[in-house]
Parts: sequence; structure tokens; C-alpha cells
Amino acid sequence: MRLKDKVAIVTGGAGGMGRDTVLRMLEEGAHVVVADFNAEQGEQTLALASAAGWGDNVCFLKVDVASESDVKSMIECACDRFGQLDIVFNNAGVGGVIGPIWDVEEDEWDYTFDVLVKGVFFGIKHAARIFRRQGEGGVIINTASVAGLSGGCGPLAYSAAKASVINMTKSASVQLADDRVRVNSICPGFILTGLTKSPKVSTEQAGAHLDGLQPWPDHGTGNDIAGTVVYLACDDSRFVTGEAITIDGGLTAIGPDMWQRFGQPYEADMTKNRLNRGTTGEQTVVRDVQE
Repeated sequence: MRLKDKVAIVTGGAGGMGRDTVLRMLEEGAHVVVADFNAEQGEQTLALASAAGWGDNVCFLKVDVASESDVKSMIECACDRFGQLDIVFNNAGVGGVIGPIWDVEEDEWDYTFDVLVKGVFFGIKHAARIFRRQGEGGVIINTASVAGLSGGCGPLAYSAAKASVINMTKSASVQLADDRVRVNSICPGFILTGLTKSPKVSTEQAGAHLDGLQPWPDHGTGNDIAGTVVYLACDDSRFVTGEAITIDGGLTAIGPDMWQRFGQPYEADMTKNRLNRGTTGEQTVVRDVQE
């Protein structure tokens, strides 16, 4: 068990990839505080944990991550309930405001940044205080997104917020390195969760829609995120800090996806290999692909 007797907090842990991460952490031997604004889903997560035999190792706390007092209470809850704190996964998120920048209202922008950026800041701030007091290091993991890596991968406000999370992660990792507190972020691509699925379509339909949007032939799941988070949370990643780890099935690797823009599948005909000699005056060489 890679997280045996570790104490973790997962914000946004009541559903989606947060819930999958909670269950994976429990399976790996951790004690987990599930922090989420949705109390109904929180109870459902506890029921799943109890059914698997982990009921004594998990608790739920309703938390608004945009409220500093709520986040402070969340940190204190973990310490009071389980005696220490080792891991904080700042994962809570919303889609935020979506629309043309000339039509975005101030309160809509503020709500987006309050949840996605201020919530992460509060989580880092209060986790760092406890970790420094305990004197045994710690782990902070923040959910960013491929939308924070470049333009065009998500709504404008959401993308700007996730870019902030990536930069804040890097800066915090430098500040907290002397205290042996590792700070990393994850950048998911197309992950099938309640945040990416319309309530009007089935899970199967939503998954089929996401399939093929990246080089990897099928979409990501919460378990794909959970596996990476557990790696970052355990000692296997002892020397990893300040990173933004992309989990996107090759979405960012394909970059501008030139082939799709020309209306062709990736690399067009995968049965032929072409050596284009440009304007050298020599002919392009075409040969069959050798299996």
C-alpha cells in the first residue's frame, strides 16, 4: 500500500475524478477527508467507501473552497480526526463563465476565479502552515487543465484560471522546497465526468463523443487521474516538484492538429510513407509502410 497511514484531503472529492481518487487513496491505505460543496454526493461517496470496508478511514465535510474559513476548518478537521496531515489534493472545480469576453460580467469572472484559483490558494496556504508546523514535509497536488497550457483548449476565463494554477504551483514549489513540501499540478484533457457530460445525454453517448478527440483512441476516466495523483502523493515521486503533469491521451502532443484542419485523419494515409523533398527539385518518394 503506497499511502499506508497517510492522511489526505480531497476537495471536490464527492464526485467525478475526485471521488475516484478518494477511493483509490483508501485502497492504497490512506485516511481521507472528502471535502465538497455537494453534501448529497458526499454521502454517496461515503456509502461506496463503507461498502468496500473503508468506512472508518473516511469522513465528509461540506466545504466552499472559495471561503477561507471553510478551508481552514477542512484542514483542522483532518488533523483532529486522523491526527496529522500528509496530502492535500486541491481538486474542486467548476466550468465557470463561458462566453465572449465582451459579455462576461464581473461577478461571473469573480466566481470562476474564486473557485478555481482562490480555492487552490487557500488550500496551499493552510496546508503549508500545517506541514511546516509538523516538520515532516508534505504533498500538495492542484488540478489545473490542458486549458491552462495554451489558448483554444477551453473557455477563456476557465483557461486563464487554470494557467494561474499552473504558475502558482511552480512558485509555491520553490517557496516550500526547504520544508520538503512537494507541490505539483495535473493537467487533465478530455476526462468523462459530471463536469464534461451534459445531463441530457447518457454516459455512453458522452464517452463516444469524447472518443477520438485526441490521438489515444478513447477518452480519459477518473481512474486515469487517480493513478497519477496517487503517484504524486506517494514516495515514488519523492524528487518531483513544481511540475504540471499532462494527462490527456496525447492531446497537447498533437498540437495544432494540422491534419484535422485539412479535413483528413491524422497522418492521412497510414499505409504509405512519403519523403517530401520540398523545393529541392527532387521528387517526393512514396513507399508502402513495412509492418
